[in-house]
Amino acid sequence: MRAAICEELGSVVVKDTAPAEPGPGQVLLTVEAAGVNYVDALFVQGRYQIKPPLPFVPGSEVAGTLPDGTRVLAMCGLGGFASHVAVPAAAAVPIPDKLDAPRAATFTQSYCTALFALRDRAALAAGETVLVLGAGGGVGLAAVQVATALGARVLAVASSEEKRRAALAAGADSAVDPTDVKAAARAWSDGGVDLVYDPVGGALADPALRALRERGRYVVIGFASGDIPSLPLNQVLLRNRSVVGVDWGAWSMTHPAEQRALLDELLAMVAEDRLDPVAPRTEPLASAPGVLDDLLNRRVVGKVALLP
Repeated sequence: MRAAICEELGSVVVKDTAPAEPGPGQVLLTVEAAGVNYVDALFVQGRYQIKPPLPFVPGSEVAGTLPDGTRVLAMCGLGGFASHVAVPAAAAVPIPDKLDAPRAATFTQSYCTALFALRDRAALAAGETVLVLGAGGGVGLAAVQVATALGARVLAVASSEEKRRAALAAGADSAVDPTDVKAAARAWSDGGVDLVYDPVGGALADPALRALRERGRYVVIGFASGDIPSLPLNQVLLRNRSVVGVDWGAWSMTHPAEQRALLDELLAMVAEDRLDPVAPRTEPLASAPGVLDDLLNRRVVGKVALLP
């Protein structure tokens, strides 16, 4: 089979390798598309908290067909950047007809994180206001769509005109650049937003926290900027604000039944036209090294899928 292999930290090479062999309880999936996530780039750089032994094939999110022709998506942990991958049979989830392979392969991580964070962790209610940082990336665009589907109003923050257009197309009510987040959010929301969705961290964290209204919730998703911020706790105390941590990945592995219910609910929302996942940029598997570099340097609008 063909695969993108990390043989030494910092790079991948695309070449032929031994075919994937399903073990007990596994099925062999012919990969039609593999989603590329920021965490995949961190794995390759050796910057993620889990460090698999070399060599390894990155890629945690795939869509394709089973031997009987059933179209499925799956979270595979590692091994997705390949023409074939063995996955646990329980992880292979049928794809709604409305989702093509590239959108299916870029769906689970971003949309499950958004629904778990916004509804289950932060109790977002219809009519509330949400400030989404990094709204032009895959995680941010999913948050825009899920928040809108839950009945919220969304202010998107994104660093380029192209990313702001993407956020508006995904359903954001308004979009601004990061220059003065606090002032923009307070003006848009008439004094302060109900919730901040932050997958970025870094310098935007402080002004975004100060943009919250009384009893507002600051939802910590990740640190795509590479900088873990130190939040001023006096700003949490003032006006009775809350900080909510979200680790969907760890939760999904320790709560498989609840995770499957969450994913099934999201796929039903797609089938019912309540969600319309954004089509990713598609690239051949041979482009994996450049795509990972684009992700690390924040040059990607939305998401990318590799097509083996």
